[in-house]
Amino acid sequence: MTNPGLSQQDIEAIISTFFDEITNRLAANGRVELRGFGAFSTRARDARTGRNPRTGELVDVDAKRVPYFKPGKEMRARLNV
Repeated sequence: MTNPGLSQQDIEAIISTFFDEITNRLAANGRVELRGFGAFSTRARDARTGRNPRTGELVDVDAKRVPYFKPGKEMRARLNV
């Protein structure tokens, strides 16, 4: 695919802005939906006890929000042809 009239620098700026906007919306507990592609949102993770993989020591892991992506119908259909 070609990019008519856009320099590599322009493309990088557009993509960076796009990701920044998605991140900002998610940080505000929002949701971003791209029809046919999918939806970005966040999910809550409860606090838990984990294990340090190097030492095996038990550590407390705080509750947090994590990014979540749900593919849209069109994307799922294209992937499962």
